[in-house]
Amino acid sequence: MNLYIIRHAIAVEAGNPKYEEDSQRPLTGKGKDKMKKIAQGLWEMEIQMDLILSSPAVRAMETAKILANRLDNKKSRLIATEHLEATGYADQLINEIKEKYGDMENIALVGHEPYLSSLVSVLISGKTDSSVTLKKGSVCLLSMDALEYGKCASLNWLLSPSQLVQIGENS
Repeated sequence: MNLYIIRHAIAVEAGNPKYEEDSQRPLTGKGKDKMKKIAQGLWEMEIQMDLILSSPAVRAMETAKILANRLDNKKSRLIATEHLEATGYADQLINEIKEKYGDMENIALVGHEPYLSSLVSVLISGKTDSSVTLKKGSVCLLSMDALEYGKCASLNWLLSPSQLVQIGENS
């Protein structure tokens, strides 16, 4: 199984009085434009995603939709899960994936920091405190034979937004 761990793109700043709840903050125009370029970079890398699981927060769903639209993979599905919310629990997310989507080869997880860094850390080291940094729009590829809570994955690569944009522009 391959997991693509993706942090949402640039969003409206927290505390903006226009949005009563943090989960309602959308991507900025700049965030949408950059995410389209990031998705182009992934497309150029011939990335395939069977499933995109996303936090239900507006900014994460917008990021996930941009990915789904650009990758244009007919078999790809986009599903919101509360287990990718900023306050989610990695063990519950892993159980959901194993129970519902364990037969899928390529799954993208779109969410928030510091939750995603902690998830990557648990899967590659078995601990939550490894130093992994996911900038907004970063993509990390983990591969594993079997998804488990704990050390089960190898870190194949971690690309910053600027690296992905460059891949998309250089093709």
